[in-house]
Amino acid sequence: MQKKLKYEWTVPNIISMVRLLAVPLLAWLIWNLPKYQQTAFITYMAIWVTDMLDGWIARTYNQVSEFGKLFDPLVDKIFMTTTAVMMCVIGRTPLWMPVVMIIRESLMILGGLFLLKRRDTVVYSDIFGKLSTALFVIAFALLFWLPEDSGYLQDVVFLPPVALSIIATINYAYKSRDILRISSIREVHAKHYAAKRQHKEGKKSQG
Repeated sequence: MQKKLKYEWTVPNIISMVRLLAVPLLAWLIWNLPKYQQTAFITYMAIWVTDMLDGWIARTYNQVSEFGKLFDPLVDKIFMTTTAVMMCVIGRTPLWMPVVMIIRESLMILGGLFLLKRRDTVVYSDIFGKLSTALFVIAFALLFWLPEDSGYLQDVVFLPPVALSIIATINYAYKSRDILRISSIREVHAKHYAAKRQHKEGKKSQG
């Protein structure tokens, strides 16, 4: 697994690295809203667009890598969580929203690390996860332009992405459970065949 997950200098991975390095800049720009409102919005959208760009390049030019499959969604999580926290700090989003996001992303990361360590398996984002991310991106994009005293609108815009993210998390848990169950069955079968083979070899040596 260490060989599979080594960093590969592909164009998609380089773009993902640039996106990661742009996140601190975005955090600083959000902190200084509304002074740098337009610049912050452009930076935010650029990070999102390059996320779609690196995926398209990877698929189109056959540059998909095991490292990229893990690194790209990790950068997405850092990007979205940082945006959520900074928007909350400046009062553009309610406190419950970044709390929900941090809990969800932490559970996803811990679950992924557990499967990677115990079962040498990676569970990738499915359609629910991708749709919830897209809705979060749209909701945060709206925050750049909503008035600071928009009140309940700050909550309403996040209801669809939060609801879909909960569905995605539940679906992720079911997929992880199936992987653990299948892996356990395979382990039992492997031990059974190994025992039978050892028994046959023992009988042959005795004969």
